[in-house]
Amino acid sequence: MIEARTLRGTVELTERAVAAFGRALAGRLLLPTQDGYDDARLVWNRMIDRRPAMIVRCGGADDVVHAVRFAREHDLLLSVRGGGHNVTGAAVCDGGLMIDASTMKGRRVDAAAGVITAEPGLTWKDFDTATQPFGLATTGGIVSTTGIPGLTLGGGHGWLARKYGLTCDNLLAARLVTADGRVVTASAEDNPDLYWAIRGGGGNFGIAVSFDFRLHPLTSVVAGYRLYPMTRAAEVLDVYRDSAAAAPDDLTVYVIVTVWSDGQPVIAIVPCYSGPVDRAEQTLRPLSRLGAPLSDTIRPMAYGELQTMFDATNPPGAWYYKSGYLDDAKIRDDRFIDVLLSQSDFPSPSPLSRIVIEHLGGAMARVAPGDTAFTHRSGVFDLIVIAGGFRPDETDKNVAWARRAWSAMRPFMSGGVYVNYLDADEGSERVKAAYGATYDRLAAVKRRYDPDNVFRLNQNIHGGH
Repeated sequence: MIEARTLRGTVELTERAVAAFGRALAGRLLLPTQDGYDDARLVWNRMIDRRPAMIVRCGGADDVVHAVRFAREHDLLLSVRGGGHNVTGAAVCDGGLMIDASTMKGRRVDAAAGVITAEPGLTWKDFDTATQPFGLATTGGIVSTTGIPGLTLGGGHGWLARKYGLTCDNLLAARLVTADGRVVTASAEDNPDLYWAIRGGGGNFGIAVSFDFRLHPLTSVVAGYRLYPMTRAAEVLDVYRDSAAAAPDDLTVYVIVTVWSDGQPVIAIVPCYSGPVDRAEQTLRPLSRLGAPLSDTIRPMAYGELQTMFDATNPPGAWYYKSGYLDDAKIRDDRFIDVLLSQSDFPSPSPLSRIVIEHLGGAMARVAPGDTAFTHRSGVFDLIVIAGGFRPDETDKNVAWARRAWSAMRPFMSGGVYVNYLDADEGSERVKAAYGATYDRLAAVKRRYDPDNVFRLNQNIHGGH
């Protein structure tokens, strides 16, 4: 007998039933005693150490269907892994059935139509490797090891969001396995309520087994970073605040406050310019008011190179986030810079800790809030406090640092939060803040497609009964 967690308690599954389930799969069913199990349950955030009763490494969409139906038959707790990059580690459950779609890596590019059909196991590096030979791209995050499902379903911040909209704004259709084991298409023509909901509503409504994305012509960008010592941080932030707010859609600029590899506390300006190369110098000129930096790597580069630029500083390890959208009016208060710098007490508890300001607006802001479930479109900046790269015995002080810094910055925030940046200890009110004004409409879609809340290990929407 195999004991497993259910939605309401535990159940004992017969070895015969489990064996029959495994034989029905094209992929592999892993049990805790089998080779490969421990590797399969690892996700990017190594603070997560959960042990599913079973892991299905899916060989295709049919395996997802079989797994959902098996889970429903036995009332099993269910988790779903795509890229496994979410900081909460919700991809892995304790004692239940983990559906691992990371092995589903099919992709097909229709260059003439400007569309890619992609399976959920692709990372953004896989995605870009498929599209860049055709000179095409779409908004795809800032770390190439991120999986496409979670980023897309939660909205999709990224380098190209100001020019081409969020990742979810470029989603043309998706095929999902619903809680009753059906495969349905969500698009503007098919199940439009579901199509609306999955563009920002997370993994609450089904398991995506393929996506169709709109692609845009793009091969190269002008990007890199300029480093300045922390003694110049107030000046850098002042210039950034003004220049980023007035930037054209072709320009996205992040700010990172961190410790450099030599141990020196620094502030970095990180632009991505995706317009005509001959206009790059003029567009970046407002940032040049800062004068000579410690280091300047800004240059023309392949878009795929930019996508991997931060991979080395985001390796698998221990990670903890706190985040929130900034209020555009409140950050004009001079206290904003003072308070931010008072929390940047580097050297921080861990070498990969940082405070990041993301640059938003542009094309993503011109989509009406009700057109998709992603509703936080009006703000220009998002702030993330990231603790990372620490040893298990340093967890408490790193988490405390992140919480303290975030709490100090809360007076300058709008109250909204990006669902993909919610941490594991957020309460239901913060989850509601992530979905914002669309929450009640999302709950209605949840009641239709998942009334029993089978897909609950996520930033959960409670549809009720």
